[in-house]
Amino acid sequence: MVYQKKVVEEVACWLKLFDDGTVDRTWSGPPEAEFMAKPVPAHDEFIGGVAVRDLTLDTKSGLGVRLYMPETNSGVEEKLPIVIHFHGGGFCISQPDWYMYYHVYTRLVHTARVICVSVKLRLAPEHRLPAPCEDGHSVLLWLQAIALGKFSEPWLEVNGDFKRVFLIGDSSGGNLVHEVAAHAGAKDLNPVRLAGGIPIHPGFVRAERSKSELEKKSDSPFLTLEMVDKFLALALPIGSTKDHPITCPMGPAATPLAGLKVPPFLVVLAENDLILDTEIEYCDAMKKAGKDVEVLVNPGVSHSFYLNKIAVEMDPHTASETGRLIAAITDFIKRH
Repeated sequence: MVYQKKVVEEVACWLKLFDDGTVDRTWSGPPEAEFMAKPVPAHDEFIGGVAVRDLTLDTKSGLGVRLYMPETNSGVEEKLPIVIHFHGGGFCISQPDWYMYYHVYTRLVHTARVICVSVKLRLAPEHRLPAPCEDGHSVLLWLQAIALGKFSEPWLEVNGDFKRVFLIGDSSGGNLVHEVAAHAGAKDLNPVRLAGGIPIHPGFVRAERSKSELEKKSDSPFLTLEMVDKFLALALPIGSTKDHPITCPMGPAATPLAGLKVPPFLVVLAENDLILDTEIEYCDAMKKAGKDVEVLVNPGVSHSFYLNKIAVEMDPHTASETGRLIAAITDFIKRH
């Protein structure tokens, strides 16, 4: 008799966990949206002014990065800020080569004139927190090694400004911006300097439901209450609640914010985000702790709205707010 493995947990559209510990992350939602979760091949030639390269940094752990390089003027030496990107997905799904990231980060790289290093993070439940935080710090150490001449990566060596390194992350990737920046602040990364952090719709929550979670209706395929609850149950250390420091850095279990050494932050919020209240609570706590925090609120849009290429193309308001978001990030980078 052939054993049939059983589904023990499922997150609609995104993930199935089986009783043997294996995970199926095949998109099972509307077929017309499947392209956003499909990989885009790397290309050394410049398409739309941007070239893309994939690198494996650690064959044992699988840690890798996707590099986005804007086209430069031949004969003109230009040192470009380096943006390290942490993808979202509740720590459980998504990859840096997915189309939803490709369409945004090629645009940002071209507009802001930056090199983007998008990290291939380990995923839960196979790798629970703090695994992706460790991956983020490993990439910073890799950058430091390149800056010191210990490793070679031509795009970064020739064109990268190691004194202007920014962290950016969407949703759960926004949590990683805070965690990696806080960890880096206690380390010597010289000659690498963190110049700023940009958490976009960070996944900051509490064990107790916030008012926005209870009252806002989700019209976003990128965040539902089911996704918040189930992804975090699979990602947090066993026995932990959402009051864990990585998901609630403004809570009593976390290191006091006042004691952290972090660069200036631009925190991006969406008016219709289910977790807006706890995101605002984080911003207020950071400001109270004396941190340099700017806040951008995009009205009339939901969690990770700019990643939804269908909405960006079909809805003028989503398109407009995506442009406003890219412009604000570009401005923040130029000022730091």
